[in-house]
Amino acid sequence: MQELKIYNSLSGQKELFEPIHDGRVGMYVCGPTVYNDVHLGNVRSFISFDVVYRFFNYLGYKVRYVRNITDVGHLQDSGEDKISSRAKLERIEPMEIVQKYTIRFHDMMRIFNLLPPNIEPQATGHILEQIEMVRSILDNGLAYESEGSVYFDIQEYLKRYPNYGHLSGRKIDELLAVTRDDLKGHSDKRHPADFAIWMKAAPEHIMRWKTEWSEGFPGWHLECSVMSTKYLGETFDIHGGGNDLKFPHHENEIAQNTAACGVAPAKYWVHTNMLLMNGKKMSKSEGNTISPEELFTGNSPHISKAYSPMVIRFFMLQSHYRSTMDISDDALQAAEKGFNRLMEALKVVDTLKHTSPVKEGALDSTLRPLIEAPMKEMLDDFNTPKALAALFELVTKVNALSAGKLPLGQVSDPILQSIKDTLKTFTFDIFGLKDDRAAGGNTEAIDGLVQLLIGIRADARKDKNWALSDKVRDALLELGIQLKDGPDGTTWSFAS
Repeated sequence: MQELKIYNSLSGQKELFEPIHDGRVGMYVCGPTVYNDVHLGNVRSFISFDVVYRFFNYLGYKVRYVRNITDVGHLQDSGEDKISSRAKLERIEPMEIVQKYTIRFHDMMRIFNLLPPNIEPQATGHILEQIEMVRSILDNGLAYESEGSVYFDIQEYLKRYPNYGHLSGRKIDELLAVTRDDLKGHSDKRHPADFAIWMKAAPEHIMRWKTEWSEGFPGWHLECSVMSTKYLGETFDIHGGGNDLKFPHHENEIAQNTAACGVAPAKYWVHTNMLLMNGKKMSKSEGNTISPEELFTGNSPHISKAYSPMVIRFFMLQSHYRSTMDISDDALQAAEKGFNRLMEALKVVDTLKHTSPVKEGALDSTLRPLIEAPMKEMLDDFNTPKALAALFELVTKVNALSAGKLPLGQVSDPILQSIKDTLKTFTFDIFGLKDDRAAGGNTEAIDGLVQLLIGIRADARKDKNWALSDKVRDALLELGIQLKDGPDGTTWSFAS
């Protein structure tokens, strides 16, 4: 395997990736809480981990990718479960909410061409295991029962494991520097930093399970500790999620796993950064939010037109997963031009063929490092923007070879094949892009129709029917399809 460096949020630096088991990778990513439609920031995070998953597969690892569905236990500030709250609002059963938004989440992932995870467990399907982990933590003296709820005992945990706060950078002194007055509203907890691993359900709460402590439901943080352990073992390679999950969710996961199993769960913690709109954090109060659907339809005051899912995916690849990403109409328009240029280059590269074998070429030494560059960048903490930039260096060479500005005869057969393989592998297999510019993404059907019209136009030109020839060309241009006449015939491309 090639050497891969990953930025580990736990250590705060890049580390050489060394899997726990040779040739295998266990990866757990926090999935959605299915009480509402997935937002664009979530999409960015899931696309980032989709690329990570694809890249590990390409490197030859056997990957087990687990991404959960949270369908119970994710509490709001009010203490009410988000699923139950939404069910009351829509006046349907909680599991109807779960089914509705799980289906819509999967639909959105397909639209953006994400590969499904190997396992997608749901919290409600693992209640028994969550109850068992609560018992283990209690038995180990790191939790306590109070008025039917069970709380994780942070102060006791810190006496044995001084690692709480390391992932998020929280100072323990700040967490513990409180008085009894700070327990107002939390009278059943010993300390405000303690968190629920089992909650006693209020009488009106629909989602509830019987235990020796109460009829209730698990805390939000518990499910990921249980499901990651069940499917990946007590220790596994990568745990991923958004930056906003570092505290308290991931910090509490580490504490729970350590309290129950004696070891922290993941070797590498990988976090994606937030999405901005015109330089500001997206917020309903600021009026600067935008949904995937609004991007697809153009029905938003923040953009001038609609953008396809693959243009949006391409746009997201232009920023490193650890960097903030600023979405704007200008940036999306630039991404659309770049995406179109890449798609056209992939069509052009298939037309590059030697009339006779070329074993060695004078341009080989120039092209070889350009071919190797995208892989080099991806091996440096999955650096998609630099890998894309390297790919476009190849695109420039492909266009120059096609236009005759560089002699194709000076490129050997192996190097030419490597150019083709690199462009296709990175675009389709690693970056997960596809050509969706035609309706329904059916470019084969579009190509067949355009070729038919090109033939009609060629016959018209042969008959010197210039009016018909110009009419076909102009009509296609109005539809966004540009014709280009050359010595080898007429080719077409989507107008950018």
